[in-house]
Amino acid sequence: MAKESIKAREVKRQKLVAKYATKRAELKAAGDYIGLQKLPKNSCPVRLHNRCKLTGRPKGYMRQFGISRINFRFMALDGQIPGVKKASW
Repeated sequence: MAKESIKAREVKRQKLVAKYATKRAELKAAGDYIGLQKLPKNSCPVRLHNRCKLTGRPKGYMRQFGISRINFRFMALDGQIPGVKKASW
C-alpha cells in the first residue's frame, strides 16, 4: 500500500494539470516558452504517475486494467477478470 500522503500528492497534481491544461495549450500554441516556465512545475502532465486503483502501487502498472500486476494476478485467479487463463505464472 502506498502512503496516504503520496496518494494525496498525486491527487493534487491531477487537479493542477486539469486547472492549467487550457492555459498550457494556449502558451504552447503561441510559442511562449517563458510563460510556460512560469507555470507551477506540478501542472505539467508529464509529472503524473500511474498508480494501481486498488492499492496505489506505482510499479507494475497495467494500463489496460488500471491495476498493478499483483492485483491482476489475484483477480484472475479468483475469476474476477473474464477470459484470463492461468498459464505458468
